[in-house]
Amino acid sequence: MARRQAADDFRDFPGRRWLIVGLRALHLVGMVGVGAALIYDQPLAAKLPSVLALAISGVAMMAIDLWTSPGHLTEMAGGAMLVKLLLLACLILVPPQQLMLFWIILVLSAVIAHAPARMRHRRIFGARGA
Repeated sequence: MARRQAADDFRDFPGRRWLIVGLRALHLVGMVGVGAALIYDQPLAAKLPSVLALAISGVAMMAIDLWTSPGHLTEMAGGAMLVKLLLLACLILVPPQQLMLFWIILVLSAVIAHAPARMRHRRIFGARGA
C-alpha cells in the first residue's frame, strides 16, 4: 500500500498510533453521553463529563492530525473535520435542531472514518504537493 504523502510531509512520534486509539475511544464515550443527553432531552450541562471527554479528545486528535500531517486540512478527512466543526457550532447555536445535527455529525464521522484511504486522503483544497 502506497503512503498517502511523501515521507518528508508526515511527522510521527513513538506511541502515536495507540494514543490516537485511546483518544478515539474516549471520543466515542463522550459521543454516547452527549447523544444520550440529546435523545432524552436533558441539558448538555447534565452530561458535562461526556461533553468534556468529547471536546478534549476531539481537539487532541485534531492537533495530532495537523502536527503529523500539515496538509490534513486540504484532504477530504480534514475538510470533513471542518464541516463537523461548523455543524457543531450550529448544534450549539440552534437548540431546536440539536438532535438532528447530532445524527448528521455522527453519520458523517462514520462515513469518513470508514471510507477507503484513497477517498479520505484525496485532496479537495490546494494543489498536490502544495
